[in-house]
Amino acid sequence: MSLAFLIFLMAWVVGMAATFVPVLPATLIIFLGALGATLLDGFQVWPDLPFLLTFGAITVLIGFVDNLASAWGARRYGGSRQAVWGALLGGLAGLFIPFGLLVGPLAGALLAELLLVRKSLPDALRSAWGTLVGLLTGLAAKLVLHLLMGLYELWRLWDPARSVFG
Repeated sequence: MSLAFLIFLMAWVVGMAATFVPVLPATLIIFLGALGATLLDGFQVWPDLPFLLTFGAITVLIGFVDNLASAWGARRYGGSRQAVWGALLGGLAGLFIPFGLLVGPLAGALLAELLLVRKSLPDALRSAWGTLVGLLTGLAAKLVLHLLMGLYELWRLWDPARSVFG
């Protein structure tokens, strides 16, 4: 394992964990790890530039996928913009309670629909469910893309001949 491999591995592990925290830029952490590892490994225009441009485009795309999935779920089930924000805030609050990644967004969206939008309980429950489905769909998409990005970069950096361990 080279130093570049280890640096990217650390950034990737942090990025994978950050995938579950809505306010942390997990994809950007992984991209910056790839950028740093590529520069440390001795940047070459070919094949490194196309690789970094592709990873940069994927980084931007993942941001759109995450936001579109949340909006799709909320709109599909009749949720409001307030429900999406409630779900995001509930997800943050949920970091501190058991099963909070599921309960937090659902409760946040439900409370936003009931208290801010003033929907009836059945309509608010439907909207909250849709918001949760959208958030989880976006989270699943991000998780898969982060996993694929990381595995590809680790494969690309793997060079047993340049091991820092001897």
